[in-house]
Amino acid sequence: MAQIRSYPRIGDLRNFTKNTFPIAVAMIVDSFCEDALISINTVKQHAPKDCAILVIVSGTPEIKMLEDALDERTFITQIPGGVGWGEAANALLKLAPSEYVVIMDPSTQFTGDAITPVLEALSSGEWAAVGWHGGLVNVDDEWRSVDDRGPGEVDVLFSYFMALNRDAAVTCGAFNIRAIYYRNADIEFSLRLRQSQGRLLQMELPLVQGRHHGYYDTEESFRETQSKKNYDRILDRFRGKNQILIARR
Repeated sequence: MAQIRSYPRIGDLRNFTKNTFPIAVAMIVDSFCEDALISINTVKQHAPKDCAILVIVSGTPEIKMLEDALDERTFITQIPGGVGWGEAANALLKLAPSEYVVIMDPSTQFTGDAITPVLEALSSGEWAAVGWHGGLVNVDDEWRSVDDRGPGEVDVLFSYFMALNRDAAVTCGAFNIRAIYYRNADIEFSLRLRQSQGRLLQMELPLVQGRHHGYYDTEESFRETQSKKNYDRILDRFRGKNQILIARR
């Protein structure tokens, strides 16, 4: 019977499976395993059967309920000592048994097949990343905000659901391991992709979002402090480098 594997440190994780898949959906779970299980089950209901599901659980929440999700394409690993969001996302990227990887928040749920359209877009070779929500950096606001312009080419994508060409993601430097919290880490990563000539596409996809516990149920001072740290790195590294942005639309 399949079991949830456990490693003291994220660096001890060597692989999720020896099998290969066209694409994998990857989640980072640090609490609220009930919501994660709901999200996993919507992937299983709507995604193609050859889509793998990878989960890293950070810390020691009650995970027994997640055992029910384990099967021949669903792999769950726990890091009891905890792991930062950026480091976990990089492990999911680098160890995924697939050419394409979806980084998805556990609050996001499928209402239809969101995998086939993004796999088609990624396999065209035109896009390094395809996502559900994103936008254009507001240069008039000195890069302090992002404006949602709807579907089309964008500067940044958000980690509610972002499908990546794994090689492009790793080559650009992947996620910053200094991002221990998710918020704004996806913007920094997107701009790394843009700086390495990767193109990003925002699409309408059959997805919905439940309560985003990672934001609403995180201690406020931690959330605001870590969000600011992540965004300060963006401003320090990228602000003013308008040449990496797409034409305004």
